Amino acid sequence: MKTPHILFTVLFCFILGGVQAQDKTAKAQLAPKIKESETATILNSKKFEFIANTMLPMGQPSKNLVGSNYSVVFTPDEIISNMPFYGRSYSAFAMGKDKGMRFKGAPEEFTIEMQGNTSTVTARVQDDSEIYTLLLTVKKSGYATLTIKNRNKEAINYHGEVVQIAE
Repeated sequence: MKTPHILFTVLFCFILGGVQAQDKTAKAQLAPKIKESETATILNSKKFEFIANTMLPMGQPSKNLVGSNYSVVFTPDEIISNMPFYGRSYSAFAMGKDKGMRFKGAPEEFTIEMQGNTSTVTARVQDDSEIYTLLLTVKKSGYATLTIKNRNKEAINYHGEVVQIAE
């Protein structure tokens, strides 16, 4: 008597599991198309934010930045960076005076180029006596790689995603 009940229960679980799996694949196929169009719209607005998930300092292991609120805000009028820096500095800083890759300024150069599946944002910002060059490579999925170069520090890479600025 127990055997038919167990068989029925197992069969019922397999049927429900199969229905959910088909639903998940349909959602998975639809989601990237929505994200791709959102990414193009965000970049065309020229007002977006790069949120860092991982930092890749040169010659060092990667560091997880999820939940640390490190970001760079891009607008044609101003670029605000609140990014950490781990790596080699080529000039001496007074103790506690190194501000990492934190800067704010009007971009001297700000271009967005879209080619195939990849968009490239280049910017050049001067803050006080420092000049920062930013190269942001964005995939259609919204995931991006940001490289920040400065003449007094090693170049550093960040992986993350591009989102619309919350206003």
